[in-house]
Amino acid sequence: MKRPPVPADAPASSPRSAWGLLAILTGLNVLNFVDRLLIAALAPLLIADLGLSRAQIGLLAGFGFVFFYSFVGLFLGLAADRWRRIPIVAVGLALWSGMTALSGLAKSFLQLAVPRIFVGVGEATLTPAALSMLGDAFPPRRLAMATGVYYAGIPLGTGVSMIASGFLAPRFGWRACFFILGGVGLAAALLLPLCHEPARRLESGSAERTPVGRLARDLFGALARRRDLALTLVGGSLLCYGSSSTLHVVTWLVEARGMPYGRASVAAGAIGVVAGLLGNLAGGAFADACARRRPNGHLWSLLPLTAFFGFSALSFYLLPVGTPLFYLFWFLAATSTSAWFGPLFAAVQELSPPHTRATTVAFAVLALNLLGVGPGPLVTGAIGDARGLTAGLVVSVGVLLLAIVPLTLAARGVGKPTPAAAP
Repeated sequence: MKRPPVPADAPASSPRSAWGLLAILTGLNVLNFVDRLLIAALAPLLIADLGLSRAQIGLLAGFGFVFFYSFVGLFLGLAADRWRRIPIVAVGLALWSGMTALSGLAKSFLQLAVPRIFVGVGEATLTPAALSMLGDAFPPRRLAMATGVYYAGIPLGTGVSMIASGFLAPRFGWRACFFILGGVGLAAALLLPLCHEPARRLESGSAERTPVGRLARDLFGALARRRDLALTLVGGSLLCYGSSSTLHVVTWLVEARGMPYGRASVAAGAIGVVAGLLGNLAGGAFADACARRRPNGHLWSLLPLTAFFGFSALSFYLLPVGTPLFYLFWFLAATSTSAWFGPLFAAVQELSPPHTRATTVAFAVLALNLLGVGPGPLVTGAIGDARGLTAGLVVSVGVLLLAIVPLTLAARGVGKPTPAAAP
């Protein structure tokens, strides 16, 4: 039987059930990014075996994945605001895992691109539903931390993908990586329906199944009235551009810095796991501390995080390989690559109407992917084909630092509606 919604001011889920849900959703997000980033982790081998260019790798890792992921995710956000979310995620998990396994049979760019489209469709089910459930399970004062833990799936998934590829591919071939990791996801899809879904926390008087037309009107009405929300999405897109361009790092280490593939992949994975997890937790805790001290604290926290990431990444790309400073700034850059996800999505949820939370998150994912995640690796790869990957990665840092401008305007409340005009 479906659980009834609870009022917005009701207590959140019990701590044990909330953290248990967070652990499950974070585990799924790890698997999400393991499968998503196999293309980047295996890029040097795919370039050599299938004759792919760096721009084609960027297309497979960027637009080839995120275009359908983003648009389907918007509709799945609408679905997550109206229907049970666990079954939606279970079907998506089975689809993306099956298509990951199928990718192991590819013999050309096209045969990799088609399964990637359906991997994107399947993975689009996860984040809107997951963040909606976390918003129901955790109180607002813990939301950035919970969101940051969930987004620890990015560095953990990236690290596991690279470590698994660096270990498995030299021994069993790159195709085995797709077969094995796709099979893990199919097994998880069978167990997911056993997970407990939290009751929705709705505004007083709201219906549980808000009509789709109203969800869409309220979403675009919020974007029109609240330029601070739109500015947040612009800033987040620029952050995504710089962050997603790091998908070329393993290829850059092999081609521009002369590291053997296995060493480069395993080292990138190990650093990504430790540094990325630390960054996610620290970023979420720092943002929540800022939010307790000043209005729009989650947005204000993004400014030093962006500057720190830009400086660390630029130093990493320009320093000579093998020096202590090279590894130090590699670690620092990996720490800050995804530390901003928790603060950013906490800010997006705070600026969105409560009954459209999943829909707004899905629209944010659409904007961030099409404006940031898609062009980042594609443009960086194209610059890499023409001028070398070092040049492409340095340009990506410049794009990332531009995010400081719209994020500052958003944090200052530019375009925030007056109380009389607020929804």
